[in-house]
Amino acid sequence: MSILRSVLQVIDRTGIEPVAWTPPPAPPATGRYAPSRELDGIEQWRLPTGRGPEDVAVDGEGRVITGGDDGRLWRFDNAGAVTELAHTGGRPLGVEVLDDGRFLVCDSERGLLRVDETGRVELLADTALGRPLLACNNSAVGRDGVVYFTDSSSRFTISDHRLDLLEHSGTGRLLRFDPASGDMDLLADGLQFANGVGLSTDESYLVVAETGAYRIRRVELTGSRAGAVSIWAENLPGIPDNVTSQTSGGIFWVALYSPRMRLLDQVAPYPNLRILTANLPAFLQPDPEHRAWVLGIDGAGTVVRSLQGGKGSYSPVTGVREAADHLYLGSLSAGSIARLPRCELGL
Repeated sequence: MSILRSVLQVIDRTGIEPVAWTPPPAPPATGRYAPSRELDGIEQWRLPTGRGPEDVAVDGEGRVITGGDDGRLWRFDNAGAVTELAHTGGRPLGVEVLDDGRFLVCDSERGLLRVDETGRVELLADTALGRPLLACNNSAVGRDGVVYFTDSSSRFTISDHRLDLLEHSGTGRLLRFDPASGDMDLLADGLQFANGVGLSTDESYLVVAETGAYRIRRVELTGSRAGAVSIWAENLPGIPDNVTSQTSGGIFWVALYSPRMRLLDQVAPYPNLRILTANLPAFLQPDPEHRAWVLGIDGAGTVVRSLQGGKGSYSPVTGVREAADHLYLGSLSAGSIARLPRCELGL
């Protein structure tokens, strides 16, 4: 062990054990990734309390459901009027509307929850295959009620997600859970901060974002290749977060937390530098560029839409959902959700 590594371990307050890797060069900001301003000045609806409506879901009546960092689950009607539905007692992230009108919530502190309109919160799972759900993050629900969800890291909680990105040890999991039987199984592990999950329209496969690797993997669910995992979209221009299931128009929407961070990529091959970076004051660590960005990706894994905002636009975008008339956005740290008419985007 080098003298430098010995010194760094003495001063390290984080416990990270970095794995060296070399990210691919970020794609240039030209062509399909050229800067644009579709997401500037979009309408925002504030949360009554708390911040961070990380994900957004839309029910059959066009109402938007989201959760904040104070544990509250909210529902906005079509005019922006808001009602508190429940308090999870934790930190709700991914939200899905179930066929029976209840809500599935990935709570990063409590696990996988089911919530009804009376405010009743039911714990479905807080462990999986002998390990706690340390970072329950996002999900998709099949027509048969089976839940596909991510546990982002076995090393760090969601609040310490930066440490997971700096460590790059790949401990995220994609899990499948059947609420009817209680069966839980592993679909993929070794993922670099497993995040958003989206089902194809025929439910023959799903896609899962690897935030720490700037890519999205595809997992086969049916046929002779069921269980096979492959890279579906890679070297994305930003840091992928939540993913929606495929729309009727064939699009998977992907929220980008921020464009790629040059400093984060520069220190990636050097574990000692990453230990040092993790222990710097927050204002000296790699910082995301605050502007809105979402991608639309077709079934072949090709980016076909890139919607952006300028500096100071609604950000960081961590959730995106297409509904009948609007595209809705959520954010890990903003105080509001946002929306813009689909007609303005040519959808």
